[in-house]
Amino acid sequence: MKLGDFYKHVIKNGLTSDPRTRKEIEDEMKKRRKEYNALKAVDKKYFDKEKLEHPYDDTRILYGDKDRSVSTIMVGIDMGGEELLTANFLNEKGAGIDLALSHHPSGKALAGLFNVMHVQTDLLVKQGLSLEIAKSLMKERIAEVSRRLLPSNHERSVDIARLINMPLMSAHTPADNHVASFLQNMFDRKKPKKAGDIVQMLKTIPEYQDGMRKGVGPKLIAGKETSKAGKVFVDMTGGTEGSKRIFARLSQAGVGTLVAMHLSDEHYNAAKSEFMNLIIAGHIASDNLGLNLLFDKLSKKQILNIIPCSGFVRVKR
Repeated sequence: MKLGDFYKHVIKNGLTSDPRTRKEIEDEMKKRRKEYNALKAVDKKYFDKEKLEHPYDDTRILYGDKDRSVSTIMVGIDMGGEELLTANFLNEKGAGIDLALSHHPSGKALAGLFNVMHVQTDLLVKQGLSLEIAKSLMKERIAEVSRRLLPSNHERSVDIARLINMPLMSAHTPADNHVASFLQNMFDRKKPKKAGDIVQMLKTIPEYQDGMRKGVGPKLIAGKETSKAGKVFVDMTGGTEGSKRIFARLSQAGVGTLVAMHLSDEHYNAAKSEFMNLIIAGHIASDNLGLNLLFDKLSKKQILNIIPCSGFVRVKR
């Protein structure tokens, strides 16, 4: 498989697992095209045209020829200098690594992370919030994340990849879409009655069992195991944490349990005050689940030799 084709398959599968409807995604793309057409010539010159092809600004080929053949991929939750130099070292010993794939973005994929947060607006609407309120809550948070990312050294890993001539790619939201839809569908189907039931369901999944072995398994951090689960909301896609002001609205909309990868203390305190059950499934374990579900689909197109590193554990289904 060519690198460009691999990239297209990642995007395609991300779209099929996107929690939004086709219309919601197309509306997002129409908005992007409209904004692009309104740009001045100098801004169009430097505009990332990939933004007009799909809505995942945190997923990009960061370095490498799209026509390069890919069969052996070194996959990590993060792919920094250590991992890239390790890949280079392994290649000197004959590993034949064609691509370094990171889940978390770097380069322009990191710079564009805030743009994928619009996914959360539609998710909030699905939970019962009005579109106007959801947009208002997310607008403030998106602007905050955008400002936070500005001073980052985005190109650090990309520069190393270029120096050692190692193709580098990030696959963030397409993988997160898979874990979010997988878990949400499971809870919707099985309808757990108690918060403890949700934790036990998570513990049947291999990636979370691996997290348990490593001391970071699923955990109920607010509420009791005997607390009614109510409506369960899996909040695991859309770039990063949303607004800390959403929890009151979610509680009013009938959400009884929030299942997340992680929560900052600020978000935790805001959510806890709304008497919701809060379950942290585990960050790296959830990232692993999303990546594994994605790779299962990609493997149907071509047999891929995957070398796990940096927190990634391959589980086949």
